[in-house]
Amino acid sequence: MPTSRASTTGSARSSASGGVQSLERTFDLLERMADAGGEVGLSELSASSGLPLPTIHRLMRTLVACGYVRQQPNRRYALGPRLIRLGESAARLLGTWARPHLARLVEETGETANMALLDGDEIVYVAQVPSKHSMRMFTEVGRRVLPHSTGVGKALLAGLPPEEVRALLARTGMPAATERTITTPEGFLAALEEVRRQGYAVDDGEQETGVRCLAVSVPRSPTAAAISISGPAGRVTEAATERIVPVLQQVAAELSEALTSTGGPTA
Repeated sequence: MPTSRASTTGSARSSASGGVQSLERTFDLLERMADAGGEVGLSELSASSGLPLPTIHRLMRTLVACGYVRQQPNRRYALGPRLIRLGESAARLLGTWARPHLARLVEETGETANMALLDGDEIVYVAQVPSKHSMRMFTEVGRRVLPHSTGVGKALLAGLPPEEVRALLARTGMPAATERTITTPEGFLAALEEVRRQGYAVDDGEQETGVRCLAVSVPRSPTAAAISISGPAGRVTEAATERIVPVLQQVAAELSEALTSTGGPTA
């Protein structure tokens, strides 16, 4: 998250980067609200952003009037429903931008390629390019799954502190999708440590029997994202893993550059 800048006279005055300061502050507040779970008080926002309360109050009044923030009965502020439409549209575009990169993954690995986001406590698939093999994996775009049984879930949660992972697992539970699903917090935290050590995540029949998935997170993505390939365990072998993982990591780096470029994706 961008750090807040010192106040200058006139909230609409252009910042040093050429942007409008009031807009920069507004989006910074929205991101701070999202990081706090979607609901905060003015004093919390003031403490975290360094902005004076009158400035925050004025910006929040505008967001409330536009429907992007709601004021709760307890006087705290929550992210509003109008943001949902923006988020859904952005997620669709994210999938569109990712598809050429996923197509390259399919071309180089031969297996189905996916992109997924961490949305709240769930994993949601936002893009897929299928393998050209007659026997291939298929995950419906828009499908939601719990993160503990998926490669993309492991790749995404490996970047979170252990206490946050434990809290998420406590909220979702850890139901077994197959006999190989990890169903204890200790086992899952150990798996995340392995992800951090080796630089990629593996789902070895934990979501679907006979299916193996390799996944990596997309570094510096504007929202937590991961890409993966999935295929029959007979094809996605240990030997194939050594060949596929460097391709996954390279494509993730290129996708990251496309998503964070101010000019937008070019692939």
